[in-house]
Amino acid sequence: MNQPISTPISALARSSRRDLTDACIDAAQKSASVFTRLYPDAARAAAAHADAMLAADVALPPLAGLPVSVKDLFDIAGEPTLAGSTVLKNAAAAQSDAPVVQRLRAAGAAILGKTNMTEFAFSGVGLNPHYGTPANPADRRIARIPGGSSSGAAVSVASGFCVAGLGSDTGGSIRIPAALCGLVGFKPTARRVPTAGAIPLSSTLDTICAMTRSVADCILIDGIIAGAGLSIPSLPLAGLRLAVPRTLMLDGLDDHVAASFSAALSRLSAGGAKIIDVPLTLLDEVVSLNKFSGAEAYAWHRMLLAEHEAEYDSRVGKRIKLGAALSAADYIDLHTARRNWIARMEAGIAPFDALIMPTVPVVAPPIAELEASEEAFFKANSLLLRNPSAINFLDGCAVSLPCHAEGTLPVGLMVAGPAMSDGRILAIAHAIESSLR
Repeated sequence: MNQPISTPISALARSSRRDLTDACIDAAQKSASVFTRLYPDAARAAAAHADAMLAADVALPPLAGLPVSVKDLFDIAGEPTLAGSTVLKNAAAAQSDAPVVQRLRAAGAAILGKTNMTEFAFSGVGLNPHYGTPANPADRRIARIPGGSSSGAAVSVASGFCVAGLGSDTGGSIRIPAALCGLVGFKPTARRVPTAGAIPLSSTLDTICAMTRSVADCILIDGIIAGAGLSIPSLPLAGLRLAVPRTLMLDGLDDHVAASFSAALSRLSAGGAKIIDVPLTLLDEVVSLNKFSGAEAYAWHRMLLAEHEAEYDSRVGKRIKLGAALSAADYIDLHTARRNWIARMEAGIAPFDALIMPTVPVVAPPIAELEASEEAFFKANSLLLRNPSAINFLDGCAVSLPCHAEGTLPVGLMVAGPAMSDGRILAIAHAIESSLR
């Protein structure tokens, strides 16, 4: 099947929104496990309104009539928010859209549907026993994981159903599926985008963001959901000081990821970027900080678990319950330790324009392998979360963009920086994207 959408947003400027949306709805209705709910009537109405504006030569809002998907983590007025679970099926309906959804609608988006996800966003793999696991469209022979937790969001964009997939990123939940599905995913500084109206995983680390087909599209969507566009400087690749951390981030790379990343570094160097290997041993301390999600998720879920634990994905429920072991004093100490680590990290990376590294160390594993073995599942989950989660602990921002050769399995290259360096990191990502393409 041809993808309804296979180009960035800018290439769709004069396209019939109704024709495009009809094609996307038709394809989405035939897909398996990508959406938990579709909104065909509302999407067609938004598309028809945009076409009327086009016909009248009226200036269009930035997403006028273009299909966008929303992760099933966000409130849509009039229905319960399920978060990829069945536990909340009898919860009260949301009274209003989440603020980020309101902003997408105000920008003219045709909200196509709610996308499937890892239950309660607690895994980087993307498996879901309740609604099925959407297969990664990058491989038509072997059903591979899409990555998570924003699994359906990634597949909705990679399959051409949507121009953007709204999701969240607590430890890599946008960047992991972007890397595995060959997309661009941007994790902004967390404080820039409101988290209201989204079921929380970690109130400390949760970040609202999106996946698209290009860095330019990520910049557009980020400006909409953040409520204000960033100032993006024009930065040439030549002369950029790009640091490659040698601690932790390059451990355990599979052959394809290693070769793809090495080839990307060679192209960036040939384009004039200064590639600098740095020890950055502070990254070894990330393991000791990796306790926020469990503790904060347990605080939110403890009453639900007491009554409905049997309804949870056992892999999710098991990890949430581990959060009960962290005392209040330990939790306070954890925040103090994180603030101290952030200050030392920011000083350590200050001489460089950005950090670059593989987004994840492996290509997407087959779904069947991880469904068959809990040991394989948790090993893959740990590997997938390792690199991107370090940027969440840093309170930083990062872009994952494709760096693999055409026709091979997707590999992501991550460009990252400290808090509130979003404009610079996106500008660097844009320069890198241009070089790699």
